[in-house]
Amino acid sequence: MERRSFLKKAGVGIAAGAAATTVSAPAIAQTQPTIKWRLTSSFPKSLDTIYGGAEVLANRVRAITNGKFDIRVFAGGEIVPGLQAMDAVQQGTVECCHTAPYYYVGKDKTFALGCAIPFGMNARQMNAWVYYGGGQKLLDEFYSNYNIVSFMGGNSGTQMGGWFRKEVKTVADIKGIKMRIAGLGGNVFERLGAVPQQIAGGDIYPALEKGTIDAAEWIGPYDDEKLGFFKVAKNYYYPGWWEPGPAFSFYVNKKEWDKLPKEYQEAFQAAAYEANVTMLAEYDHKNPTALSRLLSQGVKLQKYSDEIMAAAYKASMELYAEESAKNPAFKKIYTEVDKYRKTQNAWFSVADTTMDRFLQSHK
Repeated sequence: MERRSFLKKAGVGIAAGAAATTVSAPAIAQTQPTIKWRLTSSFPKSLDTIYGGAEVLANRVRAITNGKFDIRVFAGGEIVPGLQAMDAVQQGTVECCHTAPYYYVGKDKTFALGCAIPFGMNARQMNAWVYYGGGQKLLDEFYSNYNIVSFMGGNSGTQMGGWFRKEVKTVADIKGIKMRIAGLGGNVFERLGAVPQQIAGGDIYPALEKGTIDAAEWIGPYDDEKLGFFKVAKNYYYPGWWEPGPAFSFYVNKKEWDKLPKEYQEAFQAAAYEANVTMLAEYDHKNPTALSRLLSQGVKLQKYSDEIMAAAYKASMELYAEESAKNPAFKKIYTEVDKYRKTQNAWFSVADTTMDRFLQSHK
């Protein structure tokens, strides 16, 4: 009887609580301010998966706040050029942006460590480092110098190694090639004799078509097919050793972030988590079928030679040592990234890599 009495009272309490929630929810919503932000993307609308990461964020924030916190998304070039998105946030031209941190290595090579570095961590490892391995704290400290708060905003997974008009079998074949490539991968290719060019996504195809550049890398089959690279360059290389797991980011102006009500900050963070997870899943879903379509159109899938891979690895390690010697911010974060990567790779080689190799040998 005591148990029945308890359940009866509990039922009344739950019902009363539900009624109170129903009554009070609109009142709570009415007390929150209406806030309108602008988000500038580094990407064109035509690249729906990567550009879509910002829309996922904006739509979820809008839904959580009942439309009170409205973030309007602008494609690269609509407010500022895609490669100037971070500058616009830093200067307060817009409140936030969606971008690839390694676009700003010209300011400081440390930016690449929040995105991707040659022979660095894959997507799962990047998530683990940022969310649980102390990465977010290190990045926050660095970004504070730029009046920015950052949040993970997607990942493409390991990228492809680019489109080349001619085959590149040796390091000698790379010398003199003008290649569109972003981040520290460009520095490594330069050490191998190439001439790196940083060009926004929407401007790559015209440059490749006109012969302004000889090669270009972007992300992977789905986006590369959309951009039409296969029409002017048939050699499609893998792997993208300079981008094993590039993390895209939402940058928010620090002063604007501090003005937000706590509830809106929580909504933004939750939406960023969603954007981060869904982008990788979407690319993993779309890339396999896109690659099949490309191969059916005469694309030649090419693997980087061991010679090129070894030379690139050596050049990468030299780059990190040199930068660490002169850049305290880079050294501080890279030291932790390198240590974490080695720990992660030791684990991945036990399970994931072993399984992958077995499956490859039993196709």
